[in-house]
Amino acid sequence: MARTLINLPKTAKTGDVITIKTLISHPMETGFRPGADGRILPRNIVTEFVCRFEDEEIFRAELFPASAANPYLTFTWVATRSGRFSFTWRGDDGFDQTESAAIAVA
Repeated sequence: MARTLINLPKTAKTGDVITIKTLISHPMETGFRPGADGRILPRNIVTEFVCRFEDEEIFRAELFPASAANPYLTFTWVATRSGRFSFTWRGDDGFDQTESAAIAVA
């Protein structure tokens, strides 16, 4: 399992625009680079990121081989109600990781 960092406020007021920051530890190997033995290393990238709030998709990103290692994504959301976010990263070779975080909106 890859290490993830998710940064969002624990609380917000209704109508606040909050910033959500995510980072996942992943090599993002492009499939174009030669290894120490001269052979091309196989592609191994995160290809998709989806954020849902209470099962409603609020942000989606497609990632490509030109993305840097340890992809960092930041986006905003208007706080409407308390609930739980789920963050899912998918990639090559069946890579699939989901994390979650909650927010209380008053």
